[in-house]
Amino acid sequence: MPTEAPGKGEPWYRDGLRFECTMCGNCCTGPEGVVLFSPEEGAAMAAKVGLPLDEFLSRYSRKVGSQRSLREKKTDFGNDCVFLDRESIPGKAVCGLYEARPEQCRTWPFWDGNLRSRKAWEETKRHVPCPGMDKGPLHDLVTIRVAVEKDRSGGGSWAR
Repeated sequence: MPTEAPGKGEPWYRDGLRFECTMCGNCCTGPEGVVLFSPEEGAAMAAKVGLPLDEFLSRYSRKVGSQRSLREKKTDFGNDCVFLDRESIPGKAVCGLYEARPEQCRTWPFWDGNLRSRKAWEETKRHVPCPGMDKGPLHDLVTIRVAVEKDRSGGGSWAR
Protein backbone atom coordinates (compact mmCIF):
# COMPACT_ATOMS: atom_id res chain seq x y z
CA MET A 1 0.00 0.00 0.00
CA PRO A 2 1.79 3.17 -1.15
CA THR A 3 0.86 5.49 1.70
CA GLU A 4 4.36 6.70 2.39
CA ALA A 5 5.22 10.30 1.71
CA PRO A 6 8.16 10.50 -0.72
CA GLY A 7 11.41 10.58 1.23
CA LYS A 8 9.72 10.87 4.61
CA GLY A 9 9.04 7.23 5.54
CA GLU A 10 5.69 8.26 6.97
CA PRO A 11 2.20 8.19 5.44
CA TRP A 12 0.77 11.33 3.88
CA TYR A 13 -1.70 11.52 6.78
CA ARG A 14 1.09 11.50 9.42
CA ASP A 15 -0.39 14.61 11.06
CA GLY A 16 -3.78 12.91 11.39
CA LEU A 17 -7.09 13.28 9.61
CA ARG A 18 -10.35 14.86 10.59
CA PHE A 19 -13.57 12.87 10.49
CA GLU A 20 -16.97 13.08 12.12
CA CYS A 21 -20.02 11.09 11.10
CA THR A 22 -22.84 13.35 9.90
CA MET A 23 -25.40 10.51 9.76
CA CYS A 24 -25.88 11.01 6.03
CA GLY A 25 -25.86 7.25 5.34
CA ASN A 26 -23.76 7.63 2.19
CA CYS A 27 -21.16 5.11 3.38
CA CYS A 28 -23.96 2.57 3.97
CA THR A 29 -25.46 2.71 0.48
CA GLY A 30 -24.44 2.75 -3.16
CA PRO A 31 -23.57 0.03 -5.64
CA GLU A 32 -23.80 -3.57 -4.50
CA GLY A 33 -21.07 -4.33 -2.00
CA VAL A 34 -20.13 -6.35 1.02
CA VAL A 35 -20.13 -5.63 4.74
CA LEU A 36 -18.12 -8.52 6.11
CA PHE A 37 -18.41 -9.58 9.71
CA SER A 38 -16.81 -12.19 11.94
CA PRO A 39 -18.64 -14.96 13.79
CA GLU A 40 -18.23 -12.97 17.02
CA GLU A 41 -19.69 -9.87 15.38
CA GLY A 42 -22.54 -12.00 14.01
CA ALA A 43 -23.35 -13.19 17.52
CA ALA A 44 -23.28 -9.61 18.86
CA MET A 45 -25.56 -8.36 16.07
CA ALA A 46 -27.96 -11.26 16.58
CA ALA A 47 -28.13 -10.45 20.30
CA LYS A 48 -28.70 -6.76 19.50
CA VAL A 49 -31.77 -7.58 17.39
CA GLY A 50 -32.93 -10.33 19.75
CA LEU A 51 -32.60 -13.28 17.40
CA PRO A 52 -30.84 -16.63 17.59
CA LEU A 53 -27.65 -16.53 15.48
CA ASP A 54 -28.94 -19.00 12.86
CA GLU A 55 -32.09 -16.94 12.30
CA PHE A 56 -30.11 -13.69 12.15
CA LEU A 57 -27.75 -15.18 9.56
CA SER A 58 -30.54 -16.52 7.36
CA ARG A 59 -32.58 -13.32 7.56
CA TYR A 60 -29.92 -10.61 7.42
CA SER A 61 -26.76 -12.04 5.85
CA ARG A 62 -25.44 -13.83 2.80
CA LYS A 63 -22.40 -15.99 2.15
CA VAL A 64 -19.49 -14.47 0.29
CA GLY A 65 -16.97 -17.25 -0.18
CA SER A 66 -16.08 -18.46 3.30
CA GLN A 67 -17.30 -15.21 4.87
CA ARG A 68 -20.59 -13.54 5.70
CA SER A 69 -21.86 -10.14 4.59
CA LEU A 70 -24.87 -8.14 5.72
CA ARG A 71 -27.66 -8.08 3.14
CA GLU A 72 -28.67 -4.95 1.30
CA LYS A 73 -32.04 -3.55 0.29
CA LYS A 74 -32.81 -1.54 -2.83
CA THR A 75 -33.84 2.05 -2.09
CA ASP A 76 -33.96 5.34 -3.96
CA PHE A 77 -30.41 5.94 -2.68
CA GLY A 78 -28.94 2.66 -3.98
CA ASN A 79 -28.29 -0.58 -2.13
CA ASP A 80 -28.73 0.36 1.53
CA CYS A 81 -27.44 -1.85 4.29
CA VAL A 82 -30.44 -3.77 5.61
CA PHE A 83 -29.94 -2.06 8.99
CA LEU A 84 -29.77 1.51 7.69
CA ASP A 85 -32.77 3.39 9.09
CA ARG A 86 -33.82 6.51 7.19
CA GLU A 87 -37.15 6.91 9.02
CA SER A 88 -36.46 7.37 12.75
CA ILE A 89 -34.73 10.76 12.54
CA PRO A 90 -35.96 13.01 9.71
CA GLY A 91 -33.10 13.97 7.37
CA LYS A 92 -30.68 11.49 8.95
CA ALA A 93 -29.68 7.88 8.33
CA VAL A 94 -28.89 5.86 11.42
CA CYS A 95 -27.54 2.38 11.98
CA GLY A 96 -29.97 0.01 13.64
CA LEU A 97 -26.99 -1.97 14.94
CA TYR A 98 -24.77 0.96 15.89
CA GLU A 99 -23.44 -0.44 19.18
CA ALA A 100 -22.93 -3.89 17.59
CA ARG A 101 -21.97 -2.85 14.05
CA PRO A 102 -19.13 -4.74 12.36
CA GLU A 103 -15.52 -3.57 12.48
CA GLN A 104 -15.72 -2.73 8.77
CA CYS A 105 -18.33 -0.10 9.62
CA ARG A 106 -16.52 1.12 12.74
CA THR A 107 -13.33 1.86 10.82
CA TRP A 108 -14.86 4.00 8.03
CA PRO A 109 -13.32 6.07 6.42
CA PHE A 110 -9.91 4.78 7.53
CA TRP A 111 -9.67 1.96 4.97
CA ASP A 112 -6.59 1.03 2.93
CA GLY A 113 -8.10 2.13 -0.37
CA ASN A 114 -9.14 5.51 1.00
CA LEU A 115 -5.68 6.12 2.49
CA ARG A 116 -3.50 5.11 -0.49
CA SER A 117 -2.89 8.77 -1.22
CA ARG A 118 -4.32 12.21 -0.60
CA LYS A 119 -5.87 11.92 -4.08
CA ALA A 120 -7.61 8.64 -3.11
CA TRP A 121 -8.93 10.33 0.07
CA GLU A 122 -10.27 13.28 -1.95
CA GLU A 123 -11.84 10.96 -4.55
CA THR A 124 -13.58 8.97 -1.81
CA LYS A 125 -14.80 12.19 -0.22
CA ARG A 126 -16.39 13.19 -3.55
CA HIS A 127 -17.47 9.77 -4.83
CA VAL A 128 -19.22 8.43 -1.70
CA PRO A 129 -19.78 11.47 -0.96
CA CYS A 130 -18.83 11.75 2.70
CA PRO A 131 -19.44 15.21 4.18
CA GLY A 132 -17.73 14.16 7.45
CA MET A 133 -14.30 13.59 5.89
CA ASP A 134 -11.89 16.44 6.75
CA LYS A 135 -14.35 17.78 9.31
CA GLY A 136 -14.76 17.24 13.04
CA PRO A 137 -12.18 15.93 15.50
CA LEU A 138 -8.62 15.12 14.49
CA HIS A 139 -7.79 11.40 14.52
CA ASP A 140 -4.07 10.90 15.09
CA LEU A 141 -1.76 8.60 13.16
CA VAL A 142 -1.89 5.81 15.76
CA THR A 143 -5.70 5.80 15.81
CA ILE A 144 -5.81 5.67 12.01
CA ARG A 145 -3.26 2.84 11.85
CA VAL A 146 -5.24 0.83 14.42
CA ALA A 147 -8.42 1.33 12.35
CA VAL A 148 -6.64 0.21 9.17
CA GLU A 149 -5.34 -2.94 10.85
CA LYS A 150 -8.80 -3.74 12.24
CA ASP A 151 -10.34 -3.26 8.80
CA ARG A 152 -7.67 -5.49 7.23
CA SER A 153 -8.54 -8.31 9.59
CA GLY A 154 -11.77 -8.70 7.59
CA GLY A 155 -14.79 -10.72 8.53
CA GLY A 156 -13.10 -13.90 9.64
CA SER A 157 -13.99 -17.34 8.39
CA TRP A 158 -17.29 -19.11 8.89
CA ALA A 159 -17.57 -22.88 9.07
CA ARG A 160 -21.23 -22.69 7.95
